[in-house]
Amino acid sequence: MEAPLTSLYQGLILEHYRNPRNKGEVTDHTAEAHVSNPVCGDEITVQLRLDGNQIVEIAFDGQGCSISQASMSMMTVMVKGRERDEAIDLADLFTDMMQGVEGASVDESLGDLRALQGVSKFPVRIRCALLAFDALREALGAKRGAGLKADPEADASGGAAHDDASQGETTH
Repeated sequence: MEAPLTSLYQGLILEHYRNPRNKGEVTDHTAEAHVSNPVCGDEITVQLRLDGNQIVEIAFDGQGCSISQASMSMMTVMVKGRERDEAIDLADLFTDMMQGVEGASVDESLGDLRALQGVSKFPVRIRCALLAFDALREALGAKRGAGLKADPEADASGGAAHDDASQGETTH
């Protein structure tokens, strides 16, 4: 990555960390998930409201390192207004980029999320960047690669229920 581009990306990450978008709560949310990363101390709760399959509102709360907070802020901006399957596809593409899958980092549909690509060089920090998308997947009741093929019961309720069974699977 060129030095000017790296500097631009670092600035974008810091901007989202210092001035997070969509931080707070969603009134009348239809789905919620809580995830954590004990290695870094990150704790994130995401709430969203679905209208059919469209994410009409999304917000997050919690604390953590600059990478997790910036990733969460960027993710909420990118998925607000999108259909559920589009959001899951974005989560999968972002995960591919963070895991070094060829071609994923140049996909323009990632938008500002591409600024986090440099984090993939630091394996211990990858988890920080992916935490936002783990929360999104849990809230939507989806597994990696699910698209619209996720649990039909979760779809019927407008999102995944936040129960003890799902907490155990997503708290990392």
